[in-house]
Amino acid sequence: MKLKPSTIQGVLTVTVQENRIDAACALQFKERMREVTQGNAHRVILDLGQVQFLDSSGLGAVVAVMKLLAPDRKLELSSLTPTVEKVFRLTRMDTIFTIHPQGGMAGQNALKA
Repeated sequence: MKLKPSTIQGVLTVTVQENRIDAACALQFKERMREVTQGNAHRVILDLGQVQFLDSSGLGAVVAVMKLLAPDRKLELSSLTPTVEKVFRLTRMDTIFTIHPQGGMAGQNALKA
């Protein structure tokens, strides 16, 4: 699982550099996220702009990462593709996560909060 972390002013942005998060890679995704979120960032933004497919196992992995970070840190999402956004909307997880429209906006909003 290819993840690209970058930190700006205490906000960690993790860009998923894969086109799917599904049952075949959900465990690997959770482990890699655990590794890259070990730092002191108080907010973590998961950039899903390259992810074209997310199944229930992938959704469960994203929720598991949110729980891993809680209660001290918050997981936010950005740049959801239409297919991935639909999964979050249909499962009502869009009411649980803060979702930013695109990576650049997420970074700007993160600096303001």
